[in-house]
Amino acid sequence: MRLLLVEDHEEIWDFLSRRLSRRGYAVEVATDGQAGLDRATAGLPHLILLDMNLPLVDGWTVARTLKGAAATAGIPIIALTAHAMSGDREKALAAGCDDYHAKPIEFSRLLTQIEALAPASA
Repeated sequence: MRLLLVEDHEEIWDFLSRRLSRRGYAVEVATDGQAGLDRATAGLPHLILLDMNLPLVDGWTVARTLKGAAATAGIPIIALTAHAMSGDREKALAAGCDDYHAKPIEFSRLLTQIEALAPASA
């Protein structure tokens, strides 16, 4: 399964991409929102892990844009965010994300979320 990880903090994308690769996922990394939009549109990954606080284009805009385009609307998105306040999960879901994972990353929980949203054909 091909994952797109859109994350601007090197420690997080390095950690996640290495751990997910060891689990058999093909991981592509984008380090800002515009690169995430470009790679999602060009590569059509099976699932997107999307930081919501990104440079250039924020994650909220990325999610809304991808869900509003026919080619990318069906790609599941898991929001990754340090925003863990009341209402933030609902805000991420309203922006088009299919699930929400508050940082710090709980890797085993994130794997469960990825598996639950993974397309059967991936």
